[in-house]
Amino acid sequence: MSNLPSPFVYWAQTENQVTLKVDLKDAKDANIELMDKSISFKGHGIAACGYNQYSFHIDLYSDVDTETSKFKILDSKVSITLQKKVDTWWPRITSQPQKPQWLKIDFDRWRCDPEDDVEEDESRNVMNDYPGLYERLQKEEIGYRKEQTKTVYLILYNLIQFIGFLYIFIVMSIRFYRDGHDSMKGTYETVGNAFKFIQILQYLEVMHPLFGYTKGDAVMPFIQVTGRNFILFVMINAEERMQTKPVIFYLFMIWSGIELVRYPYYITSLMKKNIGLLTWLRYSLWIPLYPLGILCEGIIILRNIPYFEETNRFTVQMPNKWNATFDMVLFMKIYLIILILPGAYFMMNEMRKTRTKKLRVKKNWKKN
Repeated sequence: MSNLPSPFVYWAQTENQVTLKVDLKDAKDANIELMDKSISFKGHGIAACGYNQYSFHIDLYSDVDTETSKFKILDSKVSITLQKKVDTWWPRITSQPQKPQWLKIDFDRWRCDPEDDVEEDESRNVMNDYPGLYERLQKEEIGYRKEQTKTVYLILYNLIQFIGFLYIFIVMSIRFYRDGHDSMKGTYETVGNAFKFIQILQYLEVMHPLFGYTKGDAVMPFIQVTGRNFILFVMINAEERMQTKPVIFYLFMIWSGIELVRYPYYITSLMKKNIGLLTWLRYSLWIPLYPLGILCEGIIILRNIPYFEETNRFTVQMPNKWNATFDMVLFMKIYLIILILPGAYFMMNEMRKTRTKKLRVKKNWKKN
């Protein structure tokens, strides 16, 4: 819907109603747009990010009656009651089986009648009207994948990647401490296979937003992972003479340094821990390392041009069954120009925007 943060939204249902509790205190300028199968909310108030403008959008599982549905703005929340057009049990509230992280099941809501916004000591136990409902919700989570399982998976994935890059970094550091510059020639032979494995594994980060495991889109992860794998598999792995160059050592050190901060940051975020220094490093370390990494990648491509001209590797010439040609050397030159000029600017500008947003959010969080 927008780039605005979303408040926590807790939902419950009976056979004829769905109730939403928007966890937004002192709500002002609330704008609720209710359609037959969707609801949108935007308004100012106090929630997880302090006083801010919040919004959310839900594509509903089934139709609701816009005429009889209603909402109340209270001091501590916004209460919304949606009247179902057909009295039936919904297996979930959203039209899709994926749910956003801010959408929660309101188990406590079942202790009182959703039609009456009464105090808890005056409430009746509606759970008696729905025997076994709580156990059913706990077991099935209303048709959703359990958020806890998703979180555990993401923590394990990030932990595996962190261990992989830590292993590479330690091995390279020990070899350099022991053998000095002579160790650089054997860098790819020593850690190349490990690097290829974890780089291929990074394509899971392209899949995560597609399946709703992480926020954002898959375009930027795909560009970053594919660009790095192009250098690793096509420029380095395919040309043995490049594998012994010192630039490989520097590039692997830079890539590892970036990831040794990025993955711990993701792990602590999943565990709801805020480590100020780690956050600052995550969104500041790229300032020196990204330009150095791009420089190393450019050197590798430039040094490979005469090798690929000599071997015609990956070049397709006529005649062939596809009736097409492909000049790999020309592609490398074009890639080099795009990498150094618009590619570097685009990536650095996106990281700058993200850094400004993330560090500013943390500052406002402390103030509130």
